[in-house]
Amino acid sequence: MLAYLFWHQAATDAPREAYEERLVSLHEALERAGARSATFRLQELPFRAQAGYEDWYLVEDWAALGTLNETAVSETAAAHRAVAELVGPGWGGVYAQLSGDPEPPLALRWAQKPRGESTDSFLARESPASAWQRQLVLGPAPEFCFGGGSASGRDRLWPRSR
Repeated sequence: MLAYLFWHQAATDAPREAYEERLVSLHEALERAGARSATFRLQELPFRAQAGYEDWYLVEDWAALGTLNETAVSETAAAHRAVAELVGPGWGGVYAQLSGDPEPPLALRWAQKPRGESTDSFLARESPASAWQRQLVLGPAPEFCFGGGSASGRDRLWPRSR
């Protein structure tokens, strides 16, 4: 399982409510097209002391990531364009699931493996509920995402409940 994570902020002149409505509409459209996703409002981005949003797009493999990209600009083009009109800066990364449930964690923490420590040793020491490791960086993406921890400052906007 892979997850494309997209962190973003609304444009400075975009009303928060309108931005979030359009963001949820995009995720609803993606769900109707068969995609799995979630979006969260963050009090603080994991790499910058500013508020923003974090979208998770789950796919089975690298080929499915290409299909997701095509779906976003074809089948859900209107919803994608609507939120894109209000988006500000964005950053991304692709993560591979190492353990745990194949779902975006409600509560999580970000971590960087110490230099010189093996990944196996690091994961054994951390013993997270779930683990995702960065595969491809498209911005200042942290190396590991661990499920569990605190959900403080992290509000799920979509899906509404699971």
